[in-house]
Amino acid sequence: MRKVLAGLGIVFLVLVLSGLVGAGFGMWVFTRPGPLPDARVVVVARGGEGSAYASLQAAGVFPDDAWTRSIFRIAVRLTRPDGALHAAELTFPAHASMQQVLFVLRHGRPVIHRLTIPEGRSALQIATLLADAPALDGKFTPPAEGSVMPLTYDYEWGMSRAALLERMQHAMTRALTHVWEGRVPDPAIADPQALLVLASMIERETAVAEERPMVARVFLNRLHQGMRLQSDPTVVYGLNRGAGPLGHALSHADLTTPTPYNTYVIPGLPPGPICSPGAASLEAAAHPADGDMLYFVANGHGGHDFASSLGDHNRHVSAFRQHQR
Repeated sequence: MRKVLAGLGIVFLVLVLSGLVGAGFGMWVFTRPGPLPDARVVVVARGGEGSAYASLQAAGVFPDDAWTRSIFRIAVRLTRPDGALHAAELTFPAHASMQQVLFVLRHGRPVIHRLTIPEGRSALQIATLLADAPALDGKFTPPAEGSVMPLTYDYEWGMSRAALLERMQHAMTRALTHVWEGRVPDPAIADPQALLVLASMIERETAVAEERPMVARVFLNRLHQGMRLQSDPTVVYGLNRGAGPLGHALSHADLTTPTPYNTYVIPGLPPGPICSPGAASLEAAAHPADGDMLYFVANGHGGHDFASSLGDHNRHVSAFRQHQR
């Protein structure tokens, strides 16, 4: 009987020692520095701990061996009260241990991407920017002209393009509503859509901030007097629907080509916006400058000369042509 008890004691001791050795080895694997040579951004795939491990091993965060894989699964289960693992684009530090990796998987902040929509871009150009933006997912319906607010938008890996576009359009709706409610009323601008159209023309006519309210006043004065607006950017838009510059100076044939947007031909505002205007152009359309200006022309120095009479305007045109020569 004593021999049996002694034998059982030895077996128990071996089991205990084996357990301690196994636990010690597991803790060593759990806390040892990993093979990652430098900090790295990794897209952790959806699908649970198996997909997470595969993403991390492929990126070099974990070595490719069965021991590490098994201990990772055990560690995930033992530390489950610390939170769920997240599928996201995350940054892992150089030589991250398994312990550090699990912390990042549970508490790390996803990488933030940014997409800037510059002022004055057309719907076609905005659709291209959205389609080419990295880390976004899925297809989208191209936006209506002028429906996107030019801003810089933050997003995370895996966000759908349709969802980001919806956020951009909501931003324009809010901005246009705010500007419309605070506008200086004008009989030529009957609704928010007309204000958006005017703002898009202002945006394409000048990049000089202080000129925008003056450009707005010229167009409004012309509308009040029943004059053609004669805006070159609307002619270009009518010819290529916002695909970009024509590649040549506007010709007489261009100016006389009848399109719904050719304001040398049609009366009043064009039927829709020609780009997405920024906040400054929206404000200029809602709060135009005072004055009786009816004309403006580039002055060759990055801005424009404004005039109330055709005679003064012609002199400005002559000065600009002389500057070009």
